[in-house]
Amino acid sequence: MKTECPHFLDVKSSELKSKAQSDDPEIKLIVGNGSFLRSSDSKHIKRFYCRKCGRYFSNATLNPTFGQKKRRINPALMKLLCSGVSQRRAARLLGINRKTVARKLRFLSQQARLKQREFLKQYEDHPLVSIQWDDLETSEHSKCKPLSVTLAVEPSERKILGFQVSQMPAKGHLAKIAIRKYGYRRDERAMGWNVLFKSLIPIVDPQATFTSDENPHYSKPLLKHFPNAKHVAVKGRRGCIAGQGELKKIGFDPLFSLNHTCAMLRANLNRLFRRTWCTTKNRQALNDHIALYVDYHNCVLTRQRSAA
Repeated sequence: MKTECPHFLDVKSSELKSKAQSDDPEIKLIVGNGSFLRSSDSKHIKRFYCRKCGRYFSNATLNPTFGQKKRRINPALMKLLCSGVSQRRAARLLGINRKTVARKLRFLSQQARLKQREFLKQYEDHPLVSIQWDDLETSEHSKCKPLSVTLAVEPSERKILGFQVSQMPAKGHLAKIAIRKYGYRRDERAMGWNVLFKSLIPIVDPQATFTSDENPHYSKPLLKHFPNAKHVAVKGRRGCIAGQGELKKIGFDPLFSLNHTCAMLRANLNRLFRRTWCTTKNRQALNDHIALYVDYHNCVLTRQRSAA
């Protein structure tokens, strides 16, 4: 039997202990080497030694938080960043430097993307037959540099299936001001729509029903990736004061699940508030922040998917 050195494997402490106590000559290469107290979270971690390669390792070597000195604040920081708290205020509440918050945001968003990938696998065997999608608008640095956040939502349970952040040119009375101050701004929304629809192919039925507003540019990227799908275009309505302006002033809203999700997004991310001085300075930071919220929204804020 050929045994790989376990410092390349993500194995549990109990498995390592059983290997260290085994009489198998190959497995006996792994021996226990005491333990140590990890100061960052006050946990006792088992240490092991490989006689084959001469290296020491522990059951925490391949943990994503390996090497972090403030790993105990990760859960609290995630909740704060997904509950309308700004990065500076989160740093003050947790007693850490705001640069630590920025770095933690990148790390937590990476872990959230991995969890979201695993979450979406539940739909591969039972593809979705109904999808709602639309754009939420925000900006980076200035309202003269707007951004579009395209969201795809499963309507029955309001699960966020995917999103894309794309730049867009300013419109209305800001268009001339934006060109004068910042020059021509490329519209990348079509690219974002194509990327989003491509990511939905494994989890959405080819003949699914897609519901959106009456944006005339939506049909082309949709039919490119879902040529047999049904596209239902709903007339847009004026927003009401409640729900961050995302909920509509009508009795029945065909896009309620999507608009409610957009309202929750604006209410729980400080940088997306309707009236705020916490604006996005970096598009990647906005992308990371939304990725973190998507995982929190799907796993905590909305009910679990009912058993089939």
